[in-house]
Amino acid sequence: GEHEAGPRRLRAAAMAGFVRELERRVGPALRLEQRAAGGVGCVVWDAALVLAKFLETGACPLARRHVLELGAGTGAVGIMAASLGANVTVTDLEELQELLMVNIENNKHLVTGSIRAKVLKWGEDVTEFQPPPDYILMADCIYYEESLEPLLKTLKDLTGPDTCVLCCYEQRTMGKNPEIERKYFELLQRDFELEKIPLDRHDEEYRSEDIHILNIHRKRTVGPQ
Repeated sequence: GEHEAGPRRLRAAAMAGFVRELERRVGPALRLEQRAAGGVGCVVWDAALVLAKFLETGACPLARRHVLELGAGTGAVGIMAASLGANVTVTDLEELQELLMVNIENNKHLVTGSIRAKVLKWGEDVTEFQPPPDYILMADCIYYEESLEPLLKTLKDLTGPDTCVLCCYEQRTMGKNPEIERKYFELLQRDFELEKIPLDRHDEEYRSEDIHILNIHRKRTVGPQ
């Protein structure tokens, strides 16, 4: 149907323009600068749009909640959360901080909570991000085999018993992608419960059969480990 075309037509637009507008249900669109050079994290990926628009459905109460985004890239998801009243920390590598700052600055008039950008390298110390956030947001964070272990370590170190992790990813069928995905979810299930959010609860326009949103929680620990 025409819904598949929704996120698909974004690709061409993303590369052409450098500023991607993301419409909101209420009020002006988010304006997101992108960078054409420099690999991943510099354009607004489809999964980020789907997750940002899912947050806008109100399925998860964000007002005054502490939210941390991993692998934030352009900051689209975190900025949307901040526009919905959350207190957000968007994180990514050092080389993406400048882009995050630019996008935070360009959208600060839409923020009803708060937002800041920080460097967080997966697998490294996360003391400064304690206590555990209410929500951890991740869009398209699974594509390098080498990053699976560090990412899982970071997730374990950051989550408390009540932290809700929302992970949105595009299912990719090429090359090693299916294998990497399978391994990631296998490892994740050792410590976490995974629940798929049905497609009919996604934003009615920003949805796609091959983009999934998972609601992930720490397993309840019972008795001595």
